[in-house]
Amino acid sequence: MSTPSEEGNAKVYRATLVMVMLNSVSTAMMLTGVNVALPNIATELSIDAIVLTWIPMSYLMASAACVLTFGRLADMYGRKRIYLLGTAGVIITSVLAAFSENATQLIGGRLLQGVFAAMLYATNVAVISSVVSPKQRGAVIGYTVSAIYLGLALGPVLAGFLVEHVSWRGTFFLHVPLALIVLYIGLRHVPMEWRGEHLGKFDSLGAASYGISVVSLIVGLSLLPSKVGGLLILISILGLIWFYRHELQERHPVFDVRLFHTSRVFSIACFASMIMYTTTFANVVLLSLFLQYLKDVGPVMVGCLLMLQPVIMTVVSPIAGRLSDQIDPRILAMTGMVVTGFSHGILSTIDSTASMELIGVCMVLNGVGFSLFSSPNANSIMGAIGRENYGRAGSAIAVMRVFGQMSSMALVTLVFTLVIGARKIEPFIYAELTEAIQTCFTIGACLCLFFVLVISVRYKSANVS
Repeated sequence: MSTPSEEGNAKVYRATLVMVMLNSVSTAMMLTGVNVALPNIATELSIDAIVLTWIPMSYLMASAACVLTFGRLADMYGRKRIYLLGTAGVIITSVLAAFSENATQLIGGRLLQGVFAAMLYATNVAVISSVVSPKQRGAVIGYTVSAIYLGLALGPVLAGFLVEHVSWRGTFFLHVPLALIVLYIGLRHVPMEWRGEHLGKFDSLGAASYGISVVSLIVGLSLLPSKVGGLLILISILGLIWFYRHELQERHPVFDVRLFHTSRVFSIACFASMIMYTTTFANVVLLSLFLQYLKDVGPVMVGCLLMLQPVIMTVVSPIAGRLSDQIDPRILAMTGMVVTGFSHGILSTIDSTASMELIGVCMVLNGVGFSLFSSPNANSIMGAIGRENYGRAGSAIAVMRVFGQMSSMALVTLVFTLVIGARKIEPFIYAELTEAIQTCFTIGACLCLFFVLVISVRYKSANVS
């Protein structure tokens, strides 16, 4: 018979798992739902192609700039506290974005939304890892990732329905009911709090330099090929180099870059995550534009087609997570990258004559590839460090994911700027739109497959620390 304390711990474990999984569904719905609405937003608010890319980009830039800060603050002041504060903030900023009257207000709302979402990204894996044993970690991460993919599947379909029958503004309310439930569970049923063992002080100088460097990089890329854009990119690179050196010497760093020196597996897995998200994140944006503009498909049908990938990921991710507890997760991760790179190679050839069946096959391949990569790769990262560093390792996962997502949209913004320019997307520029989409998929495929070659060599000499 279990003791009262054991029963209490079990209840906290279940409540924490439900809380994180519901929020994983919620944030994923928020992320993909807006992307389906982009063509309608562009029409109603009279937005050109470049400004349109800033609607998803502003959210990702803010998340990437702030995620390290919140990962460190979570270790210092409480992971659950930061997690629930982020949930509340996302609800408020979603309402603000929904009632935007112009592009400036909408992008501003998305920036604030990204700041609060960074709190969730920085603490998601850390909260889960704080309540499970190392032997269960891979499976639980797999379930959490599966919840994210369920949200990714539901988001486009529900958003497509709202866009077609109500308004694009409704897409900003998709996740609010679930987020409210998360707040209730966290406040009423998760009494525990988790912090790092050694709190220290907050590295405000490091946090500021990192955030400024990220913003400079993205704004600079969007301004290319101008001299100002090049200058901002140079400032960003120098700032990131300075940040890295500063963090090596800082006693209480906002991001413990020394983790990259203690474990090669940790380093390779983190950079693999960034490459994978750079390759795949913009898929929903690119295919939404492709299907609605070049194939003249309605938002509901687009949502149904785009849900193929996350549905596959929802099913396969828990399986991949369990497998990563039994066999080398690095083998699964590399296999996933190969499959994803292959599917992107096919997508790099699509034009207005491409069949819907071909797009569907590519979405299925992407789902299988990303599932084989994501959970095992996260398990590799968490397994390469000690339990006392779960918060910082969780931040590393979040940083690489968000930085990869941001890089993916930055790539789209750059290509659209060079190929299309500041013009509204209308039939007479559909040839340029096709070229831009094909170019993005080509770059993604090359990145993914090239990194597979690199890590297949590097892993041979890697030792788990």
